[in-house]
Amino acid sequence: MEKTSLLAITKNGVKIGEKLKKLFPDWKIFAPSKLSNGNNGIIWYSEPTSEKIIELFKSSNALICLFSLGAVIRLIAPHLKDKKTDPAVIVIDDKMNFVISVLSGHIGGANELTEEIAEKLGAISVITTAADVNKTIAVDLVGREFNWKIDDDSTVTKISAHMVNEEPIGVFQDIGEKNWYKKLPKNVMIYENIEDLKKSNSKAYLIISDKIIDDDIIKESVIYRPPSLVIGIGLHWDTSKETIREGVETCLEKFKLSSKSIVKLVSIKKPQDVQGLIDLGKEMGIPVEYVDREDLAEISAPNPSETVKAFEGTASVSEAAAIKVSGGELIVEKQKFPPNLTIAIARIMN
Repeated sequence: MEKTSLLAITKNGVKIGEKLKKLFPDWKIFAPSKLSNGNNGIIWYSEPTSEKIIELFKSSNALICLFSLGAVIRLIAPHLKDKKTDPAVIVIDDKMNFVISVLSGHIGGANELTEEIAEKLGAISVITTAADVNKTIAVDLVGREFNWKIDDDSTVTKISAHMVNEEPIGVFQDIGEKNWYKKLPKNVMIYENIEDLKKSNSKAYLIISDKIIDDDIIKESVIYRPPSLVIGIGLHWDTSKETIREGVETCLEKFKLSSKSIVKLVSIKKPQDVQGLIDLGKEMGIPVEYVDREDLAEISAPNPSETVKAFEGTASVSEAAAIKVSGGELIVEKQKFPPNLTIAIARIMN
């Protein structure tokens, strides 16, 4: 966990914190100065614990409290927001018998961290989330290790309820890693296409695709977006961010592809990087990659241009760049946006 804080308020808690610090050297221990034992590895604070715990709650990715569960709940309750932003919170009792996952078990990683701590301490882990207790699929974690994005998380709670209640769940996948779940629960069935999925008796659906699905089925679905699309861009030195963005959005809409699956924006390496492309990459939070003209010239693209070759030294930019960087197949051939932009899209194949 990136930033983990240990909060101890008893002498035993301090000892447990010191033991955990040896196991997890990057973690920071906080304890009241009145308990100071001269250990410079502990941050001794003088303010009330009720203030310190909120400071740590807001600044940590994981907060491990070495005192009673009831006290922790009372102290942090007024500051809870939602599971996407709240840190993982774990409680360890004063005798180190139990490690309890309290908050943000799935998305925040509290459950996984609880298991790890309990194993190293020889304690009992306590995890109460339904998916873990029932040994079924945690809907909000599907594909997380592969950087899949959930398209709309408003349906997660509803679909999770169907999952833990063992109601029929249909799965359709046309892109992304296939080994996202080693053994499917008995209530989960995979279908080869959307039509078969719709005809099934499923109460809910998990859809793994980079395609936009225009159907009422999405109301009962969680849709996952694997990182699969590489956007190839041919442009002039002065092509604006707005022009590039409009071109990309037009292509995605026309070919029913999700922007959440874009991995990279790619183009030819010019003497000076195009500011419009740099700015769009930052705005979208998507990395930009450049390919040397010599490498692009080696790619066989379906729509080469002698005009482009005269200006760029290679007959294809958008198509060749998309193919080269994706290592996959071109799914959207060159789309022209005169006078200074072309867009092509390739899909990374797993």
